[in-house]
Amino acid sequence: MLKIHNTLTRGKQEFVPLEPGKVRMYVCGLTVYDDCHLGHARMLLAFDMVYRWLLASGYDVTYVRNITDVDDKIIARAAQNGESITSLTERMVAGMHRDTDSLLILHPSFEPRATEFVPGMVALIEKLVVKGLAYPAGADGKGDVYYAVAKFPGYGRLSGKSLADLRAGERVEIDADKHDPLDFVLWKSAKQGEPSWPSPWGPGRPGWHIECSAMSEALLGEHFDIHGGGADLQFPHHENEIAQSEGVHGNTFVNYWMHNGFLRVNDEKMSKSLANFFTIREVLQAYDPEVVRFFMLRAHYRSPINYSEDTLADAKNALDRLYTSLKGVDAPEVSLDWHQPVPKRFRVAMDDDFNTPEAVAVLFDLAGGLNRTREPATAGLLKALAGTLGLLQREPTAYLQAAPAMENGVSEQQIEAWIAARDEAKRGKNYAEADRIRNEALQAGIQLEDTPKGVVWRRV
Repeated sequence: MLKIHNTLTRGKQEFVPLEPGKVRMYVCGLTVYDDCHLGHARMLLAFDMVYRWLLASGYDVTYVRNITDVDDKIIARAAQNGESITSLTERMVAGMHRDTDSLLILHPSFEPRATEFVPGMVALIEKLVVKGLAYPAGADGKGDVYYAVAKFPGYGRLSGKSLADLRAGERVEIDADKHDPLDFVLWKSAKQGEPSWPSPWGPGRPGWHIECSAMSEALLGEHFDIHGGGADLQFPHHENEIAQSEGVHGNTFVNYWMHNGFLRVNDEKMSKSLANFFTIREVLQAYDPEVVRFFMLRAHYRSPINYSEDTLADAKNALDRLYTSLKGVDAPEVSLDWHQPVPKRFRVAMDDDFNTPEAVAVLFDLAGGLNRTREPATAGLLKALAGTLGLLQREPTAYLQAAPAMENGVSEQQIEAWIAARDEAKRGKNYAEADRIRNEALQAGIQLEDTPKGVVWRRV
């Protein structure tokens, strides 16, 4: 039985979907004003892993991951670049898809854009106003519209924050239009040069929080199984979603709330001001995409994770060991029998709140056995189990010889020249020269290995 740590209840719960055999899952996606960075990769890979495991467990999954394509940052960046908002967002979405495809992230069932669902947002806000949970700022019923948090009794349940704590400890922007400094905006009245849509409160655009309430309801219904996102979204974004959706409908919004842990760089918060800010594309210049994927997945999704040259190099060495164990062994396709001891151990780990560190340990145990036995059945089982995490699906030699874009100093022609020169030295019994060539190659990042089938090489 799958157990999920529910942020709302602060503990693990057995997962019981609303509809047997089916899962409806919503994950907050990206605001597309800049290139995807490593923090985005952490979230995207965490919930790709969840999606893959639900599918491997036999569920029919409807997975929604939204795109915010209208926002203050988007408007400001487009103006800064001297381009249209549409031009900016289309370019950023295309870049995001290149990054997610590189990292072997499955496409969600739906990828809604906020601008496509504005009428639904307006309808939700209208209902909140009628119920007295929201109010227009203008005396004439026009202008910005705010949510009155004090009128929603459950506010703070997800984050564990009370209104009293928020008032005492949070820096809240003072706005004369608000009834309470904690109230948040649902509708922003139009400003000159900004995109706008018609509404009962005049032309404007939606606030950020209402977007996800409207899109999730349109695609998954008023009540669904799983809602996920980064830990930074727990408050205020997800707290506000609950207030909006449950305030409108009067019933439970989501059964299981999931949040992935933060990513740090060299044990510091990633920040452009600290010069430790990396986009996915920059990292993939130096590391194979599967190495980045493996680095992220071998940590538990709720744990903080530290990115550094050392941690990435360690992940590469570990993934190399797995692929090396598969090299030279035919791996037949295997239908996983979850009752068998090894698959059962893997499944027990994954069913325990997606415990990928323990599941990866199972893969290394299998690889160790494969190194001893060279049995095709073991190789097939290793690939099949790893495949549920999106790992080890390439031909081993192709992976081991692949080079990231930055590693362009050693060509395959140079490697073949080393192999030929070393073979010639060995035929002439000049073993010192053969060793020198091998060491020269190794110092350049190429390991030459003698096998019964001849010399093979891999990048190290």
